[in-house]
This record gives sequence, structure tokens and C-alpha cells, in this order.
Amino acid sequence: MLQCWVIDDEPLAIRLLEDHLSKVPFLEMTASFSNPMDALLELNKTSVDLIFLDIQMPQLNGIQFMELLRNRAMVIVTSAYHEYAINGFEHNVVDYLLKPISFERFYRGVEKAYNLKVPGGWEKQQPDFSPASGGYIFVKVDSKRVRVELDDIFYIQGLKNYVCIVTRTRKLVTLQTMKQLEELLSPSRFVRIHKSYFVALDKVDVVERQQVYLLDKAIPVGSTYLDRFNQILSQHKKSKS
Repeated sequence: MLQCWVIDDEPLAIRLLEDHLSKVPFLEMTASFSNPMDALLELNKTSVDLIFLDIQMPQLNGIQFMELLRNRAMVIVTSAYHEYAINGFEHNVVDYLLKPISFERFYRGVEKAYNLKVPGGWEKQQPDFSPASGGYIFVKVDSKRVRVELDDIFYIQGLKNYVCIVTRTRKLVTLQTMKQLEELLSPSRFVRIHKSYFVALDKVDVVERQQVYLLDKAIPVGSTYLDRFNQILSQHKKSKS
């Protein structure tokens, strides 16, 4: 997972990048700044893997920022002006994205960054998918911590700062994020198929186009997750044969 910042003085540009970031499983946006000086001050207190950096900004432009950054993070430049590209690559930027930035072009850039950070790339970091059973987690429900058997979970739905864990007999709503739950769940059993959904692979009844069916519910498979989900299904089939 790459921790990411966005530095841009245009709110619309920040929102677009935030939307693109939310669609990529190996990225997490941890902060955004409209003033690059604020980002430099924050760098004295914390670290970040990847920065999306605008060039033309007041007080401190992107080129000046990179000189002060001193390679403490990877940089992808986001600019409406192509003439700064040479300056950017002289500072070893990962990529130079021209605004307006399409998701496809954005994804190619961040994939480069991930391959630099994690040699072998995103696909090779994924574990083998093999059947497993047993185990449990504890989740906070109101003032209690409730034990949930992993074998009982059918799917998990994200609801902003909450998640809903669905079994055959009950729904548990807990004050956690999807990312926090993802760290608790075995990726060999629970697959993220959408920004808002994990499904238990062994509970899926039917896969049709970009939907899966379980417990008589149709759950969408997000376009960003579709290829990976199909690959997982193929691996799971091989492991059972």
C-alpha cells in the first residue's frame, strides 16, 4: 500500500485525484494540501510514499518544492502545462500527468510508482488463493466486542466510517473502515470486488457479467477490481481441481 498526498491549489483538481485514488487498491490518500509550505512542514513530522504535485502554485511552485523535498518521497507531477515536463524529469519524477487526467493515464502512472516501491509489482505481491476455514475476529458493536466466525461471513459492505458484516443469520454494524477490516481478513478467503464490498469467495453462488450473487443479493463488481477478481476465480478453480 502506498501512502499518498495531493498538493494542488485547485480544489477541483484535488477532488478528481481523490476519486482516482479511491479506485486503486494499492493506494491510500492520507492528506491533501492547497499550500505546498504546509506539506513541507508536515514532512518534518511524518512520511509519505507518493506525492501528486501541481507545478504552478503561489508562494512555492512545484519545481521549488521538489528541490526542498530532497527525494524523501516519489513524485508524480500533475500540470496543465507540458512545458515543465523536462524540469520534472530532471528531478526524477515518476511520471508527468497532463490535466485533465483520465483514470487510465493515472493508473499507468501509479503502477510505475508501485513497481519502484515494491519490486515485482502489484500482481506479484498478491498471495496464492487456496481454500481455508476456521478462525474468527472481534469487532466493536456499540460498547461491546463481538466475536464473528470467519466461516459465517458472506459479505462485508462499507458504509462511510462504518462497515456492515453480513452472515446468514445477522448483520453487525461496526465503527471501522474497510481498510481496517481488510487488515484482519485473510485475502485467501475474502476478496474485494468493489470499493464498498468484500465477499467470501466460498459463499459466491453465481457470477454473471459484473455481478456476483450470494444470499439472494446481487453485488456489483467494480471495473477496477474486475480483472483481478476473474484471475482469483481462475486460481481458486485450479486449487480445487
